[in-house]
Amino acid sequence: MKTIGLLGGMSWESTVSYYQAINRGVNAALGGLHSARLVLASVDFAPIEAAQHRGDWDATAQMLVDSAQSVEAGGADFLLICTNTMHKVAPQIEAALSIPLLHIADATAEVLQADGVRRVGLLGTRFTMEQDFYLGRLRDRFGMEVLVPEAAERDFVHSVIYDELCRGVVSDASRACYVEIIAGLQAQGAEAVILGCTEIALLVQAEHTAVPLYDTTAIHAAAAVRHALA
Repeated sequence: MKTIGLLGGMSWESTVSYYQAINRGVNAALGGLHSARLVLASVDFAPIEAAQHRGDWDATAQMLVDSAQSVEAGGADFLLICTNTMHKVAPQIEAALSIPLLHIADATAEVLQADGVRRVGLLGTRFTMEQDFYLGRLRDRFGMEVLVPEAAERDFVHSVIYDELCRGVVSDASRACYVEIIAGLQAQGAEAVILGCTEIALLVQAEHTAVPLYDTTAIHAAAAVRHALA
């Protein structure tokens, strides 16, 4: 079994989901008392969030490079960045490591392709929904057509992530608004919707909407299990 490296803490609420999903996946595959071999670096999210919102992505990259290098030094065979947004600086992190990075957008796109989905809605932080590092990768590498909500809805989705979900707050009112936004993406032609922030699945699950949802946390964790056991 390979050792999985996790770069977490962004936020720690979703990193818990990664840890649980990966260990359950390894145990389901191997049985008994088996669990995953993991090296986890969990960062302090506050300075990273502040740098995100002032647009200082170089600072975020350096903070994550330092932590990623500690994961590699701890014996990890490959790395997961346990957040969608910080894949914006994935190239800088990859360049600083000698171990491979398992990219969350690639893992998600491969599942979408296998399911025959070509036109997909995307929810996430404003950075993920509006910048090209994520949706551009889906488009250019995998031929996906990616739809995002209108500006006011993007602002709402973003604020719920930072003001509620990253703080462990799960609100029925926010869920109802998210479900309405998901329905709007379907009305635009989306065949499914990517939950492109690792906290969103804490709020919205399959039972809340008839629109197929792709939980990037679960998909990324499952890909890590397959890679570790290959």
